[in-house]
Amino acid sequence: MSELRQDIASGDWAIIAPGRAKRPVFLDKKNTPRMPTPLRACPFEHLQKSGNGSPIAAYPNEKNWRIVLLPNKYPALSHEALSCAVPLSHGIYHAKAGIGHHDLVVTRDHKKNFGDLSPAMAAKVFEVFRERHRMMAKDPRSSYVATFCNWGPSVGASIGHPHYQILTLPIIPPHIARSLAGSKAYFRKHRRCVRCDIIREERAYKKRIVAENKFAVAFAPYVSKSPFEVSIFPKAHISAFSETPPDVIRAAALLLQSVLRRVKKYANDPDFNFFIHGAPLDHGKYFYHHWHIEVVPRTSVFGGFEYSTEIDINIVDPDTAAAILRGEK
Repeated sequence: MSELRQDIASGDWAIIAPGRAKRPVFLDKKNTPRMPTPLRACPFEHLQKSGNGSPIAAYPNEKNWRIVLLPNKYPALSHEALSCAVPLSHGIYHAKAGIGHHDLVVTRDHKKNFGDLSPAMAAKVFEVFRERHRMMAKDPRSSYVATFCNWGPSVGASIGHPHYQILTLPIIPPHIARSLAGSKAYFRKHRRCVRCDIIREERAYKKRIVAENKFAVAFAPYVSKSPFEVSIFPKAHISAFSETPPDVIRAAALLLQSVLRRVKKYANDPDFNFFIHGAPLDHGKYFYHHWHIEVVPRTSVFGGFEYSTEIDINIVDPDTAAAILRGEK
């Protein structure tokens, strides 16, 4: 039987409708090979020759870089040293100046996505993310840092060379605001973090757990909006990604690698997004938030129902999805 399930933090709804597919057809579909950008056309093989700006940071150094933090050549928002995101008026409409940072984190290997990196390199990528979050927290014009990965052309990756984006906003995005409001309401009622309770619930139930290690746990959310969606949480309550200790950063990065490899192996290697859902930059104000990573494989297409209602239909029960990703089905 189908179920309408509501996310207890954001209030969002999803329909879990496993009856619509005995076995999801996309698990047996032959995918078109994902083609990397040709080396001669790749803007990350020769950074300066390709017109990239000077690196913000490079590891271990600019000459022999394995990871580099760059300003995006084509930023969604622009950063001007003396500019603020001032309110704008257009008749009855409300707007703000598009001020913000838009950076890229690029790894050296042309073909290895996050799941294929060495454990040390994966952990270092997350350390670069964390350091950039810390730098952005010093900018009073910044309210939220969106850190994400697009892997594959169907989810927004226009360049085949693996890279990650960090976009700093002068606003708190609506979905994040709803999630924060729900988390705050839950804390006021129960005096506990809603996501700490979710972790306890999932570890007790066990069936939706995909993998875990000493410091982090990965599971298919009870309100999974799409097939094989996975959430990765630090087990300890940490509101701000930028305040995460090194051992937890490493554990979360390694667990993300495990999840991505499982999605590739057991869910027919779909394109995917992953993103970090952290607290806004005024960290102390959002102590009730619990940062986490969300992995969203692209296995279905939005239609009129989803666009008109903002309710997603998921044809794979999260219990089943977790079992498949554990290699049990």
